[in-house]
Amino acid sequence: MTFHIVSLPGDGIGPEIMAGTLEVLASLSQKFHFDYEVSEHLMGGRAIDETGSPLPETTLAACQQADAVLLAAIGGPQWQYPTNRPEHGLLQLRKSLELFANIRPTRVSEHTVNLSPLKAEIVAATDLVIVRELTSGIYFGTPSHWDENGAVDTLNYAKNEIERIVHEAFKLAQQRRKKLTSVDKENVLSSSKLWRQTVDRIATQYPDVTVEHLLVDACSMHLLKRPTDFDVIVTENLFGDILSDEASMLPGSLGLSPSASFSESGPALYEPIHGSAPDIAGQNKANPFGMLLSLAMCLRMSVHRDDMATWLENAVDHLIAHKITTPDLGGQSTTNEIFEVLQSHIKEA
Repeated sequence: MTFHIVSLPGDGIGPEIMAGTLEVLASLSQKFHFDYEVSEHLMGGRAIDETGSPLPETTLAACQQADAVLLAAIGGPQWQYPTNRPEHGLLQLRKSLELFANIRPTRVSEHTVNLSPLKAEIVAATDLVIVRELTSGIYFGTPSHWDENGAVDTLNYAKNEIERIVHEAFKLAQQRRKKLTSVDKENVLSSSKLWRQTVDRIATQYPDVTVEHLLVDACSMHLLKRPTDFDVIVTENLFGDILSDEASMLPGSLGLSPSASFSESGPALYEPIHGSAPDIAGQNKANPFGMLLSLAMCLRMSVHRDDMATWLENAVDHLIAHKITTPDLGGQSTTNEIFEVLQSHIKEA
């Protein structure tokens, strides 16, 4: 059966890293005999320019019918409309596809340990996953409005919304080192009191998993002080957004971090967690590793081809080990050169 992927190149560096990644996928598919097809659609700022909407109806319909969605990056300074920004399209896509679970892994390998801004003895062997609730919380709460005199945002969570993301985190912890850290602001927020109570109740169903609770400010500190102590971190939408960006710097660059977003059924969305980097767009400087590793997550989690995913992950590690990297990782290679080296490795393998 042919696997159908929707490609959303987006804005800024997005088209650059998406094009090369899809060329790598084409070569890998021949090597590993993988039958797939890709359709490209508009999303983000470019979609606003061409259709007036950051998520055109045709794009949403294509995503709903796909087996998986690959998103590169959206946004830029030229699209700062208060009620029609590229980011609104991303929020709408997450909500429409019911992508409630966002999985963001952070790993510091022996090849990236010296790239970290932190001391090697602190970050060496870091291997953690942040599980972020993605379709509720303050990003989606109503009422939400602002004017020159004031602003209101609403943070709301229902018990079932917390339950389903917490179950996903516990299941993931069972597959890893059986430790779960739940992050909240229970000493201040009512939603966090419900969050902590729900985690404690569900924990009884997973007796093999050790649970700890951390306030979000304490967690942000401990991520920099003792990152190797963490296994799976589960938290709400806003906290997860902030903490996962912080964690992404442990291996040295935001450009190394992939992510996956899942619903209870339906297509998953895979994207690097970095932005569109408009300051370097079109300059052949973009780090493509986050996009490539997002493809690897797609191959493993949606296509169920561990062989292809492992090959791609090992290839990225090999390039980093041999300092074939973009300037953000201390290298001198261009985006295109990295893709060319990967293509050579595929042909030689």
